[in-house]
Amino acid sequence: MSPRALKLLAVLTMLVGLAAVVAIAVWSQTRAFLVERGPSVSETVVVLPRGAGLDEITARLNAAGVIDRPWLFRLAVRLDGQDRALKAGEYAFPAGATPASVINMLARGETVARRLTIAEGLTVAEVFRLLAENEALSGDLPEPSPEGSLLPETYFYALGDDRASLVRRMQRGMRQLLEELWPARAETLPLADRREALILASIVDKETGVAAERPAVAAVFLNRLRQGMRLQSDPTVIYGLTGGNGPLDRELTRADWQHDSPYNTYRIDGLPPGPIGNPGRASLEAVLNPDDVDYLYFVADGSGGHAFGRTLDEHNRNVAKWRRIKNGRQSGPATPSPVKPDPAG
Repeated sequence: MSPRALKLLAVLTMLVGLAAVVAIAVWSQTRAFLVERGPSVSETVVVLPRGAGLDEITARLNAAGVIDRPWLFRLAVRLDGQDRALKAGEYAFPAGATPASVINMLARGETVARRLTIAEGLTVAEVFRLLAENEALSGDLPEPSPEGSLLPETYFYALGDDRASLVRRMQRGMRQLLEELWPARAETLPLADRREALILASIVDKETGVAAERPAVAAVFLNRLRQGMRLQSDPTVIYGLTGGNGPLDRELTRADWQHDSPYNTYRIDGLPPGPIGNPGRASLEAVLNPDDVDYLYFVADGSGGHAFGRTLDEHNRNVAKWRRIKNGRQSGPATPSPVKPDPAG
């Protein structure tokens, strides 16, 4: 080998060695950087928009104080092969989060889990209003769902999730719940199908907020259906007056009970034509497996619950007791009897 070739080989060997030393130093520095405590002193929320690349993600994290030395962060991400794996979304980084934990959160898409609670008994109009007013959601609402088709529960979602997608989740949840509960229903129910169970459950849901009472309330209405008695349920009257757009904001009057509506169960026989809200699991279970009692009436008892009666005489005594309680109150609106005596009584 010529002297010139030997000299060139020596230079190349030196450069390779130097490169190896630099690579080892950089690798060691990035490894140490990844496990260092981050600069943030409290939980920090950062929103990374869709389409953001590594440079923008790094800049936002640095500006928020989640990381320092952004060049080293970018290098660490690329060395780990994660530069195309980082996901957009809303992130809540804990205080002092290490760069390694930040990268892992971004790669796994561990975005903030927001929650939206849909209360039992809300109508479709009320649910859609909640979705429309929620600024963390995106996209347009679909056409209004049929009343009773949305399952009330707590839904988790991420910033920017689609409103229509959340509605589909609610619809799917209600279908699955009916499929689960209907086959296990009690025998001899005076209900033709799942839709009738849904209608009655929506009434039960509105009649009482006491979960333990729902099987007894359901039994009252089922007993009335068996005997051909009208349901005489105030919430159905209210739905006929408001169309499900919101609460009535006043007590019902005698004129309201005569209001001509297909939902007014003081005037119609049997069930109304559709649900009057979106019932929850407890009300559906109560309708499909009611208490084995022969009650035909119930009225508020002044304690938040209801007094049940088997006969009209017994019910009238309960009504009189409730009126004494109501009249003895010094302030506050009175709640009318959920089920009134038969007009003939």
